[in-house]
Amino acid sequence: MTNQRRTAMVRETSKYEAVMRFFGLKTCDTCRKALKILADRDVEVIDVRSDGVSDADRAAILDAFRAEAMNTRSTTWRGLSEDERAQSPDVLLAAYPTLMKRPVIEMNGTWYQGWTPATRAALGVE
Repeated sequence: MTNQRRTAMVRETSKYEAVMRFFGLKTCDTCRKALKILADRDVEVIDVRSDGVSDADRAAILDAFRAEAMNTRSTTWRGLSEDERAQSPDVLLAAYPTLMKRPVIEMNGTWYQGWTPATRAALGVE
């Protein structure tokens, strides 16, 4: 095997060996579909309902997606009062982590939101 081919194989392999952090819900159909496809990867699954989201991760998610991090079509959102909805996304996600649009995936310092074709392509699963 040539050095160039060996380097290409190492580069391709290391792309998939990075630990991926997956923020979602066990009961979310989209999250389950994504995790099924990612089954052969090293994925740290963080259930936002049972595990919560750390302050640092929440800040990084909000920095990456701003107000788009919020799922304003969710049952949780619809159950909030107008006063609660007026709070900042940071306060709301701290109190109601299930308001986060899912899944949110972090890999190599890059954040992805949703299980879109662009996310799948960026993660190398399409």
